[in-house]
Amino acid sequence: MVRYRFSHFVVSPRRRLLARDGREVPLIPRYFDLLVLLIERRHEAVHRRDIFDRVWTDVIVSDSALSQAVRTIRRTLGDDSREPRFIRTVSRHGYRFVFPDVVEEADDTDIALDAVPPPVPAAGEASADPYEPLLARLTRIGNGPAGEDDRREAAELLHALGTTEALKRLGTRPGHAAARALLRDTRWDLPGPVQVPVLGAPAPLRVARELMTLRLRRAAGMAARRWAGASIGGGAAGVAAGSIGGLALAVLPESDAPMGIVAVLAVIGGTCAALGGAGVGAGLAIAEAIARSRREIALVCGAALGGAIVGTAVQWLGRWSLASLVGLSVQTGGSLEGLVIGAGAGAGYAAATRRVNGGMAAPRGRQRLLAAALTAVLCGLGGLALTISGRPLVGGTVHAIARAAQGAPVTLAPLGRLIGEPDFGPVTQGIIGFGEAAVFGLGLAFGLMRRPADF
Repeated sequence: MVRYRFSHFVVSPRRRLLARDGREVPLIPRYFDLLVLLIERRHEAVHRRDIFDRVWTDVIVSDSALSQAVRTIRRTLGDDSREPRFIRTVSRHGYRFVFPDVVEEADDTDIALDAVPPPVPAAGEASADPYEPLLARLTRIGNGPAGEDDRREAAELLHALGTTEALKRLGTRPGHAAARALLRDTRWDLPGPVQVPVLGAPAPLRVARELMTLRLRRAAGMAARRWAGASIGGGAAGVAAGSIGGLALAVLPESDAPMGIVAVLAVIGGTCAALGGAGVGAGLAIAEAIARSRREIALVCGAALGGAIVGTAVQWLGRWSLASLVGLSVQTGGSLEGLVIGAGAGAGYAAATRRVNGGMAAPRGRQRLLAAALTAVLCGLGGLALTISGRPLVGGTVHAIARAAQGAPVTLAPLGRLIGEPDFGPVTQGIIGFGEAAVFGLGLAFGLMRRPADF
């Protein structure tokens, strides 16, 4: 293992330490990883895609997160983006570490460290009262990304000066709600614990609204792709489950179902699962975009709410369609089923990605398989609980409709007799309910956690 020495700095990847003139300089882990990557590959410009692949390997973040990371590293090193000494932006490509005299040395001795000095304001901000110029920048209404970047930088500098004093001086001046929201959002990109409370602060509802709007705006594109992927994954799982069920009905000797039932059940299963995946996926994506603290609770509630909304719409549409088209009155489910299975999906996804911070979870390899399996199991248990309580899912509803329509050949009774029950009994219902929900959860999770090819 080697460490790197340049200018007044020493970077030790093994000790995960950045020091300046013998004093440790705090840097959050992902930003430290980015600095090490740029130093290791200092003879080339590192593409944004390679940075995301190395530093944010388990999450998906926006380009603005990378820009903020580089800005923070530059400020830590005392660099200037207009005349860079250390990190240069390579237009439409990425970044390059450009300091020429980097010394590699063996990292086999300790680095003598002095006490950490108090934070020093950035160049140009030192004045009789360094807070006021930064508070003016923070509360200024800017246009476009440049204006938000300027306000975000002011928030980070205020944290460096002192968060408590900055909040006290911010008070209730015009623009304080948006400023407080930005201070809370930037606290996650600081190395130490920083508290920016919302409850108990002036206008807490406005601050919460500004915070949600800020995070959704920054993650809107990613959130949209997330729920669309969840819908596609859930739909594919529904097609597979429906096809398997239809094929089983068509080939069983005691069944009168025609071979065309395979396509019919595939379409029904795919449509219902795609709609459910859209609702649950949208709830998960929005919750993950806006929640940094209490992430697990937000994911469960968001997924449950999304599932319930779509389930309610499908429930009423199904009832009206049956009554209007064929004159059947069947108590189809939807709202409660969407709520329970959505909550199961949210709980499984949250538990499997509980260590994720700073973006939307996108685990790879074995971790992705484990996350999908856990989501599938919890969704399946939710489906089983619904079935036991007399709330059938898609298969049970199809059976109920067939029983209500006199002479319909497509009932699930042959599946019950295959298992050993005289009809579509509780054991068969439980197995099918668990299987339907588990397959849905599996497809939903794989679609939700898919890492875009252009990332």
